[in-house]
Formats: sequence, structure tokens, C-alpha cells
Amino acid sequence: MSAVADLDLIADVARRARLLVIETVAHAGAGHVGGPLSAADLLAALYFDVLDVRPDEPRWPDRDRFILSKGHSSLGLYSVLALRGFFEVKELKTFDRLDSRLQGHPDMSRLDALDMSTGALGQGLSPGIGMALAARLQGREYHTFVMLGDGELQEGQVWEAAFIAARYRLGNLTAIVDWNGLQQYGWRAEKGRRPPFDEINPARVFEAFGWASAEIDGHELAQIVPALRAAKEPRERPLAIVARTIKGKGVSFMENEFTWHSRVPTAAELEQARAELAAAPAGTGGSA
Repeated sequence: MSAVADLDLIADVARRARLLVIETVAHAGAGHVGGPLSAADLLAALYFDVLDVRPDEPRWPDRDRFILSKGHSSLGLYSVLALRGFFEVKELKTFDRLDSRLQGHPDMSRLDALDMSTGALGQGLSPGIGMALAARLQGREYHTFVMLGDGELQEGQVWEAAFIAARYRLGNLTAIVDWNGLQQYGWRAEKGRRPPFDEINPARVFEAFGWASAEIDGHELAQIVPALRAAKEPRERPLAIVARTIKGKGVSFMENEFTWHSRVPTAAELEQARAELAAAPAGTGGSA
């Protein structure tokens, strides 16, 4: 982690990752789009500034841990890992094949860069607690981050885990909620659109379970990077960072459309997405 974050670099990584996600789904003929795009800025900030990792030594014992609990967004993680140098970008073309290391949901038995296999929603925070406890018991200083989807928060196991994390005062554990406001089939009352953010606030729920909380714009790197860096500072309680995001962020016709949760773009849609992402300027804000 450098003293001053290179926000332009991180923004460009997020832009390139979004493009790789869309191109990979088009090539594979399957995959999720909306969730990986909403998480791209967060993932880029983690792997290009915050996490202490070694791409040439992915199982380094003192590395920071990261669990993508919303495992259906694996392509967002794979794209950032490739750009970070954990494997070659061209390997993304193998996504979702039977013989590939890059399965539709993360499989740590195939890819050393992964700290946990995920896919069944709600199950990522529990192993995160195990990793945080292990660090304490072994006297190691690594930090564990777990990214959850907002729809995933409906799973009871999340809140069982949240209670235990607070009970053991795991200040070396951070949950990041990718709060894009849309689930797989949208919200009936909103005709598929996201509900107002102030209807339900996950930050208040985590606080009720004994966590500290922070709220950020999940596409504004000037907020993302300081919040993630601050998460690694010594604290007495686990931290929940609620990041307000836009599903399908970065491509105009995908944004806030639940139909892009999992959908293969047509040739015309792929070219439009490429044009929009190619034209997107690198910067410190939400235009990554």
C-alpha cells in the first residue's frame, strides 16, 4: 500500500475489468454481468491499493484474505485478479469450461488466488470469521475482507455470523456490502427498478448486531480507498462498509436494469458496451 493512492490507475483498472466481464460473458455464452459491474470499483481498490498480497506467491501465509461471498459475481473478481497479475488475461477465455480454473463460482481448489470457494449465498461471512480468528490465534496481522450482496443479506446465516463476529470482537474482519439495490428479479413495486436507499439501511442492522459501520459511494474512489484503508487500522469491533452502487455500472443500457443480472449481450450490445467503456475517462470518481 503506497502512501498516496493512485486513483487514476484504480479507476482505469475498474474500467478495464468491466470491459473484460462483458467480453468474457459474450465469449462464454453465459455468466453474470450486473453484479460484477457494480463491484468493479471496490474490487479494483482492494487489489490495487488495499490488500497486502503477492501475485507470484498467492498462498503467502501473511497475505490479507478476501472472500467474494456473492460468488455469482466471480467474473468481476477474476478480471481484477488477471489485471493484477495472478494469471494471464487470456485465461478469461476459458471461463465456465469444465476444464477451467475459472468456474462460474469461485473454486479455491482450482485457483490458488482464491481464499474461499463460494456460490451458495450467505455462506461467505462464516469462513471469514474463521480466518479472522485464526489470525488472532496465530499472532498474524493479516486482515480479512468479505464482500456480500445486498440480496444475500436475506440469508439467516449472515446474521448468525454477524452475531458471532461481534461476540469475539473481531476487529480484523471487514464486511463490504455491495448495495446496488437490485436483486435477480428486481422489485415488483418499482417495476424492476431499485427502491430508495433510505427504505432499509444495512448499516443500522449491522450496528444492532454490535458492529461498527461506514457508508460510502461505491463508485467514488475518493471515498472507497480511504474507507478500505481505515478498515485495516486496529479496532475493537468488526466493521461493515455499506457501499451504495449501481447494478450494471459503466454501461448506460445496463445500469439499474435487473434483467442484466445474468444475461449474454448480443453482438450489437457488446459493441455499444465496448464503445462506452473505451470512451470512459480514467478519473477519481464514478466514471471509471
